[in-house]
Amino acid sequence: MTQPTHSSSARSAANRPAAARSLREALAPHVDSGAIPGAVALVARGGRAEVAVVGSAHLADPAHAAGAAPMARDAIFRIASVSKPVTAAAVMMLVDDGRITLDDPVARWLPELAAPVVVRTPRSPMDDVVPAKRPVTVADLLDFRAGWGFPSDFTLPAVQPLFTDLRQGPARPDGIAGPDAWLATLAKVPMLRQPGDAWLYNTGSDLQSVLVERVTGRLFADVLAERIFGPLGMTDTGFTVPAAALDRLTSAYSPGPDGTLRLSEAPDVSWTRPPAFASGAGGLVSTVDDWYAFARMLLADGIVDGRALLSPESARRMRADRLTPEQRDASRLFLEGQGWGFGGSVDVVSVDPWNVPGRYGWVGGSGTAAHITPSTGAVSILFTQASMTAPTPPAVMRDFWTYAATV
Repeated sequence: MTQPTHSSSARSAANRPAAARSLREALAPHVDSGAIPGAVALVARGGRAEVAVVGSAHLADPAHAAGAAPMARDAIFRIASVSKPVTAAAVMMLVDDGRITLDDPVARWLPELAAPVVVRTPRSPMDDVVPAKRPVTVADLLDFRAGWGFPSDFTLPAVQPLFTDLRQGPARPDGIAGPDAWLATLAKVPMLRQPGDAWLYNTGSDLQSVLVERVTGRLFADVLAERIFGPLGMTDTGFTVPAAALDRLTSAYSPGPDGTLRLSEAPDVSWTRPPAFASGAGGLVSTVDDWYAFARMLLADGIVDGRALLSPESARRMRADRLTPEQRDASRLFLEGQGWGFGGSVDVVSVDPWNVPGRYGWVGGSGTAAHITPSTGAVSILFTQASMTAPTPPAVMRDFWTYAATV
């Protein structure tokens, strides 16, 4: 769930080696230094794609006694928050269908949220509340201004239940209660801010996945498979990994106090079972080529092989910043130089060489990043399996984005 700011990248630019001449050259030093076990990355523009595969899918450790396994292009990664744009696209498909509108109060389908309360001030205790001034709408869920979620200060009292009771953060297949129980728990948590007043991270995407289930009467995973993954040929994307493909699921690692990578999760059979809660905020696994198919659809304004998976209007709405300058400024821990559309950030200021106004996408705390730039037709996707431990993007992401900006 950790997300980047970009303030440190310019300061460190002078200390970097000369510009990489290839994508592999940009990534390999980070494997050699031990910062990441491996990576699969793609940079594309004008229909031409450069792909690099470096390092290992699994390091030599007790879970892999046979030793390190080389990374492969079709490696499957836990993509964490890079799930968010996919979830938002599913909601917008229901808008296109006429089943919901952006202005609809969500309580029609999520009655648990019919009478929410808000803490009197962000620092108020959880029992010092006032009624919400208006209903929460579908648009509020999509642009993260519903009132629940993470601010820049994680210590606020109304934020703590998101960690302790709702398990917001890195998703495991069996780690969260089912959607009805999850929503009932959330309904007991007061909002941190009034609907529409502030951008708050993450919780809106999980609410979107519950909304899709309630509107359609179907499992969220099944809706994604039918409406997005199937039509786009995203055969390795979902909330589970088939047993026959489990050997392609990469191990997940976290840096220890000394910076050395430590195994945090090896692939196991739990990934072959559907999770109780299909987290729209961060529960998907995918491959770089699968996400590239999704990226091309968004760049084409929702059109694939002459068929509209998304209406052009919905695709453009996803990629348009929705925040006020004040809301962006208050969210700089997550959004320095960026606003927020539906499901992803939108660059609004050229803070670094890779920032182009209108660039859309997001970053996952598992070490993943995926962006499109509609004005240039560029796509950049980086999947690693080394988790982020701070808001500042790791050097491998900065170097990847720098290289992508030169292509």
